[in-house]
Amino acid sequence: MVTTPARLELVALPDFPLVAQGDDLAHLILEGVARAGLELRDGDVVVLAQKIVSKAEGRLVDLAGVEPSPEARALAAQVLKDPRLVELVLRESRRVVRARPHVLIVEHRLGLIMANAGIDQSNVDAGGREVALLLPQDPDASAHGLHARLRETCGAAVGVVINDSFGRPWRRGTTGIAIGAAGLPALVDRRGEPDLFGRPLQVTMIGFADEIAASASLLMGPADEGRPVVVVRGLQWNAPMGPAADLIRPEAEDLFR
Repeated sequence: MVTTPARLELVALPDFPLVAQGDDLAHLILEGVARAGLELRDGDVVVLAQKIVSKAEGRLVDLAGVEPSPEARALAAQVLKDPRLVELVLRESRRVVRARPHVLIVEHRLGLIMANAGIDQSNVDAGGREVALLLPQDPDASAHGLHARLRETCGAAVGVVINDSFGRPWRRGTTGIAIGAAGLPALVDRRGEPDLFGRPLQVTMIGFADEIAASASLLMGPADEGRPVVVVRGLQWNAPMGPAADLIRPEAEDLFR
């Protein structure tokens, strides 16, 4: 279960540097924690913007080296997008869910239903080259590696959430969601717990890592804020640990597929 806190503290790490391929994110996080006048404690959660994880892992692609397939060219003409970007989207996807002018929704190979396979060109600088940034190859593995590295270097058992901006069907606007998680339960099953009047909850499962990601997004911002790492303090849980992949609805439960 999760103990619902009466108070949470969220701190965006100040003056976080631009991240490049090969950078040690755990080291940069601990430097940022020190600048903020903090020390990581057991139970803290470190939330990272997906972009810095992708950059550190070398997921930047130079569009000059992308040759669109005939399928990508045809789809690009339909959605009015760069054929090279569409080619990358198709390479990262299992299937196209919806396509219309200026909109391309796919099922990412990770199982996420998302626009443009999460490929982005904002907040990416490559010295004048046209580039695109892909999602991490395995965000849960990335989160697990950071969780282990932080525990090794600072001694604290902290949760790690990799956060990405996500559009939602039937809702306008994006919100942060967890595409990677480690050291905490991404999904918390509260079925069977009593409500205020003793009636057992029947269907309540909490997207715990998603809620953490969304709260951190309020500090991160989508534009030029430059705050890609947030520390969340005050959460408590004793539910089984689980990756962000647990949040993806199985195909057998998908009423809209």
